Amino acid sequence: MDIKKKDIRALSKEELQAFFERIGERSFRGTQVYEWLWNKSAHSFEEMTNLSKEIRAHLDTHFVINHIKVDKQQRSNDGTIKNAIKLHDNLIVESVLIPTDTRTTACVSSQVGCSLNCEFCATARLKRMRNLNPDEIYDQVVAIDKQSRLYYNRPLSNIVFMGMGEPLMNYKNVIASIEKITSDEGLGMSAKRITVSTSGIPKMIKMLADEEVRFGLAVSLHSAIQETREKIMPFAKQFPLPDLRESLEYWYHKTRRRVTYEYIVWKGINDTPEAIAALVKFCKYVPCKVNLIEYNSIDDPRFQQAAPEMVDAYIDALENHQIPVTVRRSRGKDIDAACGQLANKS
Repeated sequence: MDIKKKDIRALSKEELQAFFERIGERSFRGTQVYEWLWNKSAHSFEEMTNLSKEIRAHLDTHFVINHIKVDKQQRSNDGTIKNAIKLHDNLIVESVLIPTDTRTTACVSSQVGCSLNCEFCATARLKRMRNLNPDEIYDQVVAIDKQSRLYYNRPLSNIVFMGMGEPLMNYKNVIASIEKITSDEGLGMSAKRITVSTSGIPKMIKMLADEEVRFGLAVSLHSAIQETREKIMPFAKQFPLPDLRESLEYWYHKTRRRVTYEYIVWKGINDTPEAIAALVKFCKYVPCKVNLIEYNSIDDPRFQQAAPEMVDAYIDALENHQIPVTVRRSRGKDIDAACGQLANKS
C-alpha cells in the first residue's frame, strides 16, 4: 500500500523536532532539517549530508519536498528574465527578474490565476486555480536570486509581490512566506526590501497594519473616482474608495510607512483634469508617493496609453502639491513580462 507522503515544508521546526523524538532520534535533528529546508533551500533529502543515510531514507519514506521547477525561461532585450514556474501539481505560474544598473528585483506570484477581475490585466482573465503555498513563493525568490548571481554577478536586492494573483487574497501564505524570506533561519532578507502590491482590500490592509509588518505597501489605484475605478476594476464596487482611504489612514497610523500608489493613465478613461484633481485630493489623506506606470498592451482596444502631455499634466499637478511622483518605464514587454502581462502564454 502506498503511503501518501506529507509535504515536509508544511511542518514547523517544532513539529520536525517532535517527529524525530517519536522515531527515537534527538530533537536537534529537526533543527538540522529545518535549516536545510529554509536556509540552504535543499531540494532533496540526499543533500542533507550531516544526517545519516538511515535518517535520510526514513525522511524519504514519509515526506516529500515539493520544490518548484523553472520550466521555461525567456530573456528580454533589456535583460529582464521571465520564468514559467511548474508547481508540484503541474500548474504553472510566472515570475520575473527585473535588473537595473544598481539592483535586481524579483516579481513573484501568489496565486495560480487571480481572484479579482481588473479589466486591463491579462492575469485577471485566467481562472484562479489555487493559492500558492509559502514554500512555492519562497522558491520563486530562491530561483531568481540564483539567476541574479549567475547573470548579473550580484544577489537579489528587492522583492515585489506584483506577479500573478492578489496577495491579500492569499493573506496567510503570503505572510508566512515573507517570514521565511526575512528570517535569519531562512533567507535573511530585509523586510524593508519587500513590497506587497494589492488592488485595495480594506479589511486585509487593516490586518496587515495590526501585525505591524515592516514591508512596504503598494496599492493599484488607477483612478480616485469611484465610478471610473469600478469600470476598470469591477471588484471595486465591493471596496469603495472611502473604505480604502480609511484602511490606508489606519495603515499609516499603525506603521508610519507611506503608501505607494500604482497608477496607469489611459486614453479616454482617466486622462482628464477631473481625474488628476481627484488623485491629488486622494494623495492628501496619507503620506504617499505615486508611480505612474507605462501601460502594457494586452490586445484590448478599450485600453490605450494616454498621450505624453496628459502624463506630464499628472506629474506637474502632483509635484505642485509636493507629492513625490516617478514614471516607471516597463521592462520585459517583448516577452510579455511587464506589469499586467503575465498570462502563461508559454
